[in-house]
Amino acid sequence: MSEENTPVDGAPADGSDADVPALLAEVQALKEQVLRYAADMENTRRRAEREANDARAYAIQKFAKDLLAAADYLAMATAHAPADHADSVVKNFVVGVQMTEKELQSAFERNGLKKIAPKPGDKFDPHQHQAMSEQPAEGAVPPGAVLQLMQPGYELLGRLVRPATVVVAAKETGAAPKAEGAGNPYAAGEEGDAGGSVDTRA
Repeated sequence: MSEENTPVDGAPADGSDADVPALLAEVQALKEQVLRYAADMENTRRRAEREANDARAYAIQKFAKDLLAAADYLAMATAHAPADHADSVVKNFVVGVQMTEKELQSAFERNGLKKIAPKPGDKFDPHQHQAMSEQPAEGAVPPGAVLQLMQPGYELLGRLVRPATVVVAAKETGAAPKAEGAGNPYAAGEEGDAGGSVDTRA
């Protein structure tokens, strides 16, 4: 009689399994809670790492911005330097200025400072470009596109430090075909579509 009532392997004396579903549900709830805590910790770690990286990266933003004027002067100097000069002293001086300008741009790139220098015909991007004026393009570039670069811009790891100042091709007027200005905000003004005033009575 006594042997029949002895618990086997830790089972309840009455042999009931009524607590098993409740225990399994509790284990599942605890597992989900642990997973949530782990996900929160991972998100917190990633956010802290991202903020630390941003702080390190953008700490040089003011310093980099202060160097842009020097980069502009060096670029102007190399652009107007004589390509070939008989005097070896002048030639060596020009080479030195060119090497200095090149090394400065390399230092910018190594630290995440990227030059924004749109070429004629590139699409005007209001997020990176600043239009200083509009000029007739005479078919050289599409209306509304970049016609001339006045000063390059820079961005630091995707954050704009200085926009590129550009001259934009003015919209075409008169007998300009409508197709050339389709979808271009510079191609149509308050008067209507480009080419809408063409005299068709001839």
